[in-house]
Amino acid sequence: MALAKMSVAEVEQFLRDEFPQAFSGDDITIESADGQTCLLRQRYSERMLRPGGTVSGPTLMALADFAMYVVLLSAIGPIGLAVTTNLNINFLRKGQPGQDVLAEARLIKLGKRLAVGEVNLLSGTSPDPIAHVTSTYSIPNV
Repeated sequence: MALAKMSVAEVEQFLRDEFPQAFSGDDITIESADGQTCLLRQRYSERMLRPGGTVSGPTLMALADFAMYVVLLSAIGPIGLAVTTNLNINFLRKGQPGQDVLAEARLIKLGKRLAVGEVNLLSGTSPDPIAHVTSTYSIPNV
């Protein structure tokens, strides 16, 4: 397993300093990040819901993208200008009502200029993903 270049605490501080509009630590928590995988939890809120009471697609996409950014930061260090170049999501089932959403991200390939990963989004205590995401990030030359 790859050694993390940033700890969870370092990633959180970087996000608070450089990307405060996306991370306050209030609704999303970084539970783990080791340079290869990470686990994020988005606490349940009615703001996450679309009509009909299901978690909205934009909520799930944003969480998955953020999870990929976190696992990438933990792997490469504080390179803030790494950006999403592709994100593909498959919605598999409805989430459990009133439950937090977990994002399990994993780097599949980390190169000098591109990183490819996947994210499984889970709801509540169910082991079955509610969505599966693949994503590619462009890493700037620093």
